[in-house]
Amino acid sequence: MSKRLVGAHMPASGGLAKAVLRGHEIGCAAVQVFTSSPQMWKAKPVDDGMVEAFREAKASTGIDMVVSHDSYLINLGAPTEEARKKSIGALIAEIERCHAYGIDRVVSHLGGHLGQGEEEGMVSIAAALSRVIDSTPPTVRILMETTAGQGSSINHKFENLARLLELCGGHERLGVCLDTCHIFAAGYDIRSPEAYEQTLDAFGRIVGFDRLGAVHCNDSKKDLGSKVDRHEHIGQGKIGLGAFRCLMNDRRLLGVPILLETPEAEVKHKENLDKLKRLIEGAET
Repeated sequence: MSKRLVGAHMPASGGLAKAVLRGHEIGCAAVQVFTSSPQMWKAKPVDDGMVEAFREAKASTGIDMVVSHDSYLINLGAPTEEARKKSIGALIAEIERCHAYGIDRVVSHLGGHLGQGEEEGMVSIAAALSRVIDSTPPTVRILMETTAGQGSSINHKFENLARLLELCGGHERLGVCLDTCHIFAAGYDIRSPEAYEQTLDAFGRIVGFDRLGAVHCNDSKKDLGSKVDRHEHIGQGKIGLGAFRCLMNDRRLLGVPILLETPEAEVKHKENLDKLKRLIEGAET
């Protein structure tokens, strides 16, 4: 059985080192973290002690794959220059924190067009992304997260991701985070092996698996095409267990961190993680 980088978004109260240690306790091979509060613009400065503790936690647990998720407040497509500038500054600061910790990828929702129109919004976001890339260390990759299509959010279509890559000149530091709940809510069916293959083949054709830097593994409380982002425990939502069996055995995803963002992290992440591991062909049960 090939090792899969299966893990979860872990609470980082007490520091990022604690998140890695908590992840190891429940059997994670990869961990996602917030490097600061996702609901606040200001962040605690990263000091040498925090970095050393984080590196020691990675070394002691053997968890080398850590992914960051940026602030929920960021909207690179904001229609006002002041709001856009604030978001650009926040993403730059996030990437600088990742660089300090040695984290090589950060997931970002990027934002929405807020009534400007999809194309104009993508042009604004691409311009902001280019500014961020030009102002940050090259060690950190930005993973554009797929969305459910709520409101004016972009990236609910694979074509949106491809367009942003095109507008940014195909920059090597841009990648994608595929969220199973989000793409399902956006209208991409993955419930049967046939539907799964059709959707993932479309992703490969339109975006490319070379751009895939992470997968968020979540079932959905809402129906296909609902455009409502509500995560559910694995196998207990509208997607169902079959899709996750396909996901866990997809050889195109070897080396890609597959990360839970399911509800009740403190008590349910181990249960969901164990369920995913049992779906891997050849796994010990």
